[in-house]
Amino acid sequence: MQTTFTEEQLRDPGIARANEILRACVHCGFCTATCPTYQVLGDELDSPRGRIYLIKEMLESGRAADEKIVKHVDRCLSCLACMTTCPSGVHYMHLVDHARAHIEKTYRRPLTDRMLRWVLAQVIPFPTRFRLSLLGAKIARPFVRFLPDARLRAMVAMAPKVVPAVSRNDDPQTFPATGTRRMRVALMTGCAQKALNTDINDATIRLLRRLGCEVVVAKGAGCCGALTHHMGKEAEAHRSAEANIRAWIEEKRAGGLDAIVINTSGCGTTVKDYGHMFRTSPLAAEAAEIAGLACDITELLARLRPEAKAPEPLRVAYHAACSLQHGQKVKDAPKALLKAAGFEVVEPADSHLCCGSAGTYNLLQPEISAELKRRKVATLEARAPEVIAAGNIGCMIQIGSGTGIPVVHTVELIDWATGGPRPRALAGLPTVAAPALRP
Repeated sequence: MQTTFTEEQLRDPGIARANEILRACVHCGFCTATCPTYQVLGDELDSPRGRIYLIKEMLESGRAADEKIVKHVDRCLSCLACMTTCPSGVHYMHLVDHARAHIEKTYRRPLTDRMLRWVLAQVIPFPTRFRLSLLGAKIARPFVRFLPDARLRAMVAMAPKVVPAVSRNDDPQTFPATGTRRMRVALMTGCAQKALNTDINDATIRLLRRLGCEVVVAKGAGCCGALTHHMGKEAEAHRSAEANIRAWIEEKRAGGLDAIVINTSGCGTTVKDYGHMFRTSPLAAEAAEIAGLACDITELLARLRPEAKAPEPLRVAYHAACSLQHGQKVKDAPKALLKAAGFEVVEPADSHLCCGSAGTYNLLQPEISAELKRRKVATLEARAPEVIAAGNIGCMIQIGSGTGIPVVHTVELIDWATGGPRPRALAGLPTVAAPALRP
């Protein structure tokens, strides 16, 4: 694609990167075939190609964002399926992130939008605040039909029926390996996950210790910055990311780190991009170092090769989170681990498509999100699974709100298959012993 940025514009690192990305695009349209919002809405401007044209014109002209471009960029899930499909290697993620930052700086949203986005940015990345908001949402649930805004109704509906008690495993500390230490890793405990589901981090710690890992929860580490980053709030996102970089670098220098383990794939995609986010910062080297150490829990487990045996012969539908399959290109490891443990693994049709969670998308774009959830749940249920496994808390909450089938994190099943407890989410399923292996 031909671009017409001036030399002065190209001195801006963000514009220079956007120029590289735009020039790689040959506007072939392959991306439209795998774009969830284009499939739902049928509007070219709600496809990656359409958004690229809008972003190009806005950035080249140097003008402020307008209502039209904001509408179509806001409708983007950042599922990154287009990046998997693109034959030209267009890095759409960096382009749309830059566009969102430009929108945040140049466009004044309606008051209700500004208030909602401010609340999300000030609540979800902070576990204590988020936990309190979930309790408040539970109280408000009987009155949800009286709320005038669909986005407010979606926020109330998001609250789980039971808000789990705080897990002290999420506090800064070091868990020694069981037996001989094979490696030392830092676990990113996250933010929203600590309020929504404490079983995931607990299972991860048990499993890694059992496999010979010393597990560190670093003091000062917290939200990865993804939520505010994808809302275009660069300053807030970079503050969160910088805190993590400094915390993990300090831990690495003090005792060494072989990996930074992340069990929420939306966070993992962002942490792995820290090198790009801080490329012009004094923290550039440290950020790149941290990004290089980051790995999804299933990537690390593939290296550790756990000896696992499914306690029950369950049929597991594996949901591939977009941030894992498209953002990190981790596709086979989760399925291979579940199969090696003895679970029957099935996949839904159109497994490349988003479930509609996408960070805060299900709260800010509830109508589109609900349609994508309906489609995803239908394809999952069509495989008649006994349990659904995923690697991202947002997907788990989204899918779980649309089906009666238990939804668990992949790591919970592997933990169970290596000696850990039966996942609590399976409490409603009858216990069936796995058949004994023939000698």
